[in-house]
Amino acid sequence: MGKNLKNGGLPLSATALTDSLSLRRNTSSDPTMLTPHQRELLRQGELEIDQVLEETDEAIPVKYSITSYGADYPVDGLVSRVAGGDIIVPKFQRGYVWSLREASRFIESLLLGLPVPSIFLSREPASQKLLVIDGQQRLLTLRYFYEGIWPITRKEFALKGIAGKFEGQTYKSLSTEDRRRLADSIIHAIIIKQDEPSDDESSIYHVFERLNTSGVSLTAQEIRAAIYHGPFSDLLRELNLARPWRAIYGPANKLMRDQELILRFLALHFNASEYSRPMKAFLNSFMGKNRTLQEIPRDRIVSAFLPTIEVVHDTIGNRAFRLARVLNAAVFDAVMVGIARRLKLGSISDTDALKNRYSELLKNRDFLAVAERATADEESVARRLRLATSAFVDVA
Repeated sequence: MGKNLKNGGLPLSATALTDSLSLRRNTSSDPTMLTPHQRELLRQGELEIDQVLEETDEAIPVKYSITSYGADYPVDGLVSRVAGGDIIVPKFQRGYVWSLREASRFIESLLLGLPVPSIFLSREPASQKLLVIDGQQRLLTLRYFYEGIWPITRKEFALKGIAGKFEGQTYKSLSTEDRRRLADSIIHAIIIKQDEPSDDESSIYHVFERLNTSGVSLTAQEIRAAIYHGPFSDLLRELNLARPWRAIYGPANKLMRDQELILRFLALHFNASEYSRPMKAFLNSFMGKNRTLQEIPRDRIVSAFLPTIEVVHDTIGNRAFRLARVLNAAVFDAVMVGIARRLKLGSISDTDALKNRYSELLKNRDFLAVAERATADEESVARRLRLATSAFVDVA
């Protein structure tokens, strides 16, 4: 029987619920107050401090209706479901982080009959598959142990760093009784489903963001790629390989910041009239609603991004979208949307005029005012899009 929970609730104690789903906003511009993820962005030179604080750590109002229920799964059932794709484990470049000792102690706990933490799963309405929200390390450890291969070294997975008879054991070397005990061990799962709103699964994003704490601080776009996996996410990865974009942005970003910028352009290009802050929630909603390319098909997305980035690269060059040393996200979204709107009217022949208009735009005090501060405010977004559109609209 499902349990209906309001305002992002989960079947946790009141204290744990408050701790895990509390929303915080860092409004200081002091770099020492930044989160590890924000410092990583700054170290890579991708965003200035004001952009990091306004767009990365911005609080998102949470008001949802979520149904949750518990289910007990035997270990062998979980392993078979993961191997068969019925349980989807998100794929990250930085995905599996457990050491062999940590993995061994988890397997040992099951063999000894000790309790292990619950996992969190989300049931996807269309496919009825289960997406792992929290528990990735545990489920992958079980799969690797059953398959007998330690993924880091590609050598045999033998338990290490544990006391007693299980030290050095592999799945195949376990006794029949121990293999049966492992197979019959129960792992409790909490399965959640968003009831309201019903069109974007954005609550799953928030739950994932707050529960997925396996030692790796995931970025907003990494979480989107996990929650909204499918044709749109695949297309973003494909567009991210475009040569003009790589020439402008530089090497592919392991935090997926480059893919997030493409998503940002597409969301504002197609849905600017629906924008409201925070930017993160706007991008979540856009990606969730178009997860299977059901609202905006592939050809429209490709024809919006590729010709625009090609024109920018051919006309402005590799240093496009930069006010100083770093690529500025607000300049990027405005210039891209402005040029994309111009291209709807036909091809551009006067590239010198386009380059001059770009230079003038970046000197425009009104434009800089909404590209450097409060960049996620509704009026700032609307104003810079208007200014960029006006700058390029009559270029021949």
